[in-house]
Amino acid sequence: MTDNPYGPEWVRHDATAADGIRLAYWTAGQGAPLVLIAGQAVDHRSWQIAGPGLLRDRQIVIFDHRGIGDSELGEAERFTTRLFADDVVHILHDAGIERADIVGHSMGGRVAQWLAINHPERVRKLVLVSTSAGDAHGPRRSDEADRAIRSRDRKEVASVFWDEAQDDLVRLLAVGRDRTALARHHRASRAHDTLDDLSRITAPTLVLHGELDALTPVENARVLDARIPGARLTVIKGAKHGVLLDGGIGMQIADRFLRRPLRSALPEAPADR
Repeated sequence: MTDNPYGPEWVRHDATAADGIRLAYWTAGQGAPLVLIAGQAVDHRSWQIAGPGLLRDRQIVIFDHRGIGDSELGEAERFTTRLFADDVVHILHDAGIERADIVGHSMGGRVAQWLAINHPERVRKLVLVSTSAGDAHGPRRSDEADRAIRSRDRKEVASVFWDEAQDDLVRLLAVGRDRTALARHHRASRAHDTLDDLSRITAPTLVLHGELDALTPVENARVLDARIPGARLTVIKGAKHGVLLDGGIGMQIADRFLRRPLRSALPEAPADR
């Protein structure tokens, strides 16, 4: 059990992936299950602010991707976003959860896409945040954003996520230290491509994006919106890549979407904010 300065205590568990490696995950709360999937090479602590804000009447599940945090590495050369999605299925099985709402941020959104495509019975509703169908299907990140990410300086990286990143936000960028895992996570995310499979997503889907996201430009969100049947697109004006992680308006929008009854989860037309 670990202390969380932003909210509840999280209970630690271990699941076993298909290849036998240990996957560390944490749960808090009771009620309808919600799985939060973190971005590239980022551990479960990335959800420490937004997670508790989504906790009311819910069981929240957060975890470390293979090779990150307390999860084992396994065969890093096999890393793909499809494999990461299969890992989520094993975590759900270990937790005794048949079906859950899924929120994925950045690379976590790419993983969430494969989860909804290949395991539709596991996904009740889907929220895709600051993500894309793959690098080949939208504009690339800006040179400035690329330099900030490559710097590995957390304050520089935070500048791509938020306009003003206070210390509690900077701490959320909890990137792993294993260089093999970092490199393989990067390659797995860069190789992601779901464009031709997005039409297979049947879960009610919210695509949530920041208007000023330089890491994953907003045009990528419009591709997802166009390809996923019945998806709702919400673009938050003035927001960057860290939308929802900061526990602000993005979290509130996602929370409202997830709490609507299934029959009214999707509006008649997409909406921008």
